[in-house]
Amino acid sequence: MGGEFEGVGIQYQMIEDTLYVIQTISGCPAEKSGILPGDRIVSVGDSVIAGVKISNNRIQKLLRGPRGTTVTIGVMRAGVNEPLHFRLTRDRIPVTSVDGYYMSTRDVGYIKINSFGAHTYEEFIEAWRTLSKSGAKKLILDLRGNGGGYLQAAQNIANEFLSPGQLITYTEGVHQPRQVLRADGRGTMRDIPVAVLVDEYSASASEIVSGALQDWDRGIIIGRRTFGKGLVQRQFPAPGEGAYRLTVSRYYTPSGRCIQKPYKDVDYKDDIEQRYRHGEMTSADSIHFADSLRYYTLVKRRTVYGGGGIMPDIFIPADTSRYTPYANKLSAKGILIEISTELTDSLRKQITKRYANPQIYAEEYELPHSVIEKVHDMALNSGIDVDEDMKQKSEFGIALQIKALVARNIWNYTGYFCVVNSASEAYKAALEELKK
Repeated sequence: MGGEFEGVGIQYQMIEDTLYVIQTISGCPAEKSGILPGDRIVSVGDSVIAGVKISNNRIQKLLRGPRGTTVTIGVMRAGVNEPLHFRLTRDRIPVTSVDGYYMSTRDVGYIKINSFGAHTYEEFIEAWRTLSKSGAKKLILDLRGNGGGYLQAAQNIANEFLSPGQLITYTEGVHQPRQVLRADGRGTMRDIPVAVLVDEYSASASEIVSGALQDWDRGIIIGRRTFGKGLVQRQFPAPGEGAYRLTVSRYYTPSGRCIQKPYKDVDYKDDIEQRYRHGEMTSADSIHFADSLRYYTLVKRRTVYGGGGIMPDIFIPADTSRYTPYANKLSAKGILIEISTELTDSLRKQITKRYANPQIYAEEYELPHSVIEKVHDMALNSGIDVDEDMKQKSEFGIALQIKALVARNIWNYTGYFCVVNSASEAYKAALEELKK
């Protein structure tokens, strides 16, 4: 979660015994040298990578190294018979937490944050400035899957939307006095309408931001109940070389809701599975709250609920068509990445010539059904055998993921989210809310 490391700037994935370039980080040595998403790395220095079993730690040691040192990377590229060799000089590689951003409509911008790290606030502000220059006057802030991170980053982002003196969060414990964090009034987005997307994996710092915006009626929260992680712990030395952590207080939203979900007399580790089992992930009607968990927002006095996590204002059920057991097995085997890489290799020039940007591609490109048939054949050859009904149920999600992965290969993660959001009910609901 820190700010940077030293290396060449390649995101990769090993599939069977082939190391695929998933993405090159903008402005870093790999991108500058001409290495492309979809390239297969066959050698790093004197070490052969292709066709051998190699650990992720070993790959990292080969690619990373002190700034200023050099390394030669050999890759195979579709349409090129011989390996291409690139001599790279290692440099500082930023660890980014803003995955992508783009204009959703003429006046709505979209920003995806994957975690709250050392430079998240600066990345967020830079993304918003770019969107503002393109005409954005409203924002969709996507915190789905964001497990949290640095409190300071969350505080800074929440501060952008709140008025001077408004409470962002506070901590309190049985033996710990209340400590508060308030907005300092220097935020530049206090008049920007915002919709925040959350899900069951949005946790900690994500819950501080979404809880503050909800309680002050500054943003509409859309999705499913967040994870519920809000403990303040201190580490104390133990005999020998060990240590133990003691919970000293908890985080609360401005209205007084405790972010931390219960962990006494319940199966804490299986909480997400329990939510599925009880129907909370698929039906709003299955969610019931005791009167003692009723709270009110601080401006419009809307009803919100405590009990752990942030309950959204608009509930969106989990998309069970996209994440079927069959689709999950295909992903685990690397079949979807392999197919999407082959498709990118054969269609890159055609796609970039026909579609000026990923938004147009997301709207207009249709994946040929022959690609899905090839997926089924590869699955069968890999030992994945399911009935026809499961295949039919999975085809929409499979096609969407392949289309999104092709977009990622061409336009990085901004392209990926343009595609997956086109089929996201939470994203569509956010656009509708921001029209009001």
